[in-house]
Amino acid sequence: MERTLVLVKPDAVRKNVSGKIISRFEEEGFRIVALKKLKLTKEQAGRFYIVHKERSFYDELCEFMSSGPIVAMVLEGENAISRVRQILGATDPAKAEEGTLRKLYGSNMGENAVHGSDSVESANYEIPFFFSGLELVG
Repeated sequence: MERTLVLVKPDAVRKNVSGKIISRFEEEGFRIVALKKLKLTKEQAGRFYIVHKERSFYDELCEFMSSGPIVAMVLEGENAISRVRQILGATDPAKAEEGTLRKLYGSNMGENAVHGSDSVESANYEIPFFFSGLELVG
């Protein structure tokens, strides 16, 4: 069993598709270990996305992620990280496969509806950022 973090980003929350996204993961057989809705400050978004600090999109990303509420959840299942990444689809919704969450609900590279941990290392950093006290993976 593996755990991963998924965030429903502000654009998807504004579109009222959080429930559809959560349902999709349940339909795919994932167990929701933790779930909450919150609003990040720009500083919190900056700490969460610190790995991207040197990239040109960092400030825009932090601004966007603090622009409205998000839904954070920890999912558990076999090969959860890679399976969730498949369900999310390509970062650019225009390049994402039909039926993926980003194809269905994303608008562009910046506003692509959902975030998912991309590795065990990322999940082990990201999960405690939102949910202290949860057991980590790997």
